[in-house]
Amino acid sequence: MEKQTHTFYVHGMHCKSCALATEHTLDDVASVESAKVNPHKKTVVVSGNFGNKTKEEIAKELTKTLSKKGYSLSIDEEIIGKKWEEFWIAGPFAAVFILLFVLLQKTGLINLVDASSMNYGTVFLIGVVASLSSCMAVVGGLVLSLSATFAKEGKSLKPQALFHAGRIVSFFLLGGLIGTIGSAFQLNSFGVFILGFLVGVVMLIMGINLLDVFHGAKRFQVVMPKFLSRHALGVSNMTHTAAPLLAGVATFFLPCGFTQSMQIYALSTGNFMKGGLTMFFFALGTFPALAVLSFSSVGVGQGKQKGVFFKTAGLVVIVFAVFNILNSLVVIGAIKPIFNF
Repeated sequence: MEKQTHTFYVHGMHCKSCALATEHTLDDVASVESAKVNPHKKTVVVSGNFGNKTKEEIAKELTKTLSKKGYSLSIDEEIIGKKWEEFWIAGPFAAVFILLFVLLQKTGLINLVDASSMNYGTVFLIGVVASLSSCMAVVGGLVLSLSATFAKEGKSLKPQALFHAGRIVSFFLLGGLIGTIGSAFQLNSFGVFILGFLVGVVMLIMGINLLDVFHGAKRFQVVMPKFLSRHALGVSNMTHTAAPLLAGVATFFLPCGFTQSMQIYALSTGNFMKGGLTMFFFALGTFPALAVLSFSSVGVGQGKQKGVFFKTAGLVVIVFAVFNILNSLVVIGAIKPIFNF
């Protein structure tokens, strides 16, 4: 049978991480020879041997595999309403969330804003938000793929435990390595300003993307080089005992903008322990949601209220981003401290 090439619209795709997950999933389908996603147009060009099936039948068949990760294929473009009314619910939730942070800070339990550094409590909370965002679809997909692979081998709890242990330990060690590398640069106040400002901008873009109303911002989101991400995702297909451990390590290199912003901050610390603890607390923040996903296969943020959830998370991330940008300006004396927490 002659090879066929079809273009489909991908529904449920939010970012470049989702695009990578879609490509990786389709590449594993026996009838598919190649799959190339355009994240901006939300389309995928699929080539393979599909017999005498119509384009609609092919889309339906491939959707059976993609639906496990929250995506589907269609011959029709996805019409996404911006649903501005969801902000009436998301806004108050985000305000309460930020207010609680400020109150906790005033008790001395956490330090929300610091002109020279980011507190580990804040890093942990950013990890929580990251683990619940749509941009963690790739890591969630890796967790589910790993679970399915070992379920076929009759294994269950041990691989999941090894995955999370490998993830948390490797984030500390690799974060420490990044911090050590940063020490070689001996950053002055201007260098700290650049890195701090960059962290804020990366987070700002992610927060805007989570709102899902300004779709043009998605093209500015930073992602890990595709060849690294593909290798990291490929680990989930291994059935060796060490595979879940390696998969946990591999998540450090997956295209999550939150992870990358924390990596930039770890670099700015110029210290093994500070860089390591930054990534450790970030990984610890992502643990609860990923643990639920791996141990019970429950998807996060897929319910009817996911629009409100993502908008709430987006508003919180934007606030964090603004704080970071303002703090970086304080470091170089461009402005006076605004928040005297």
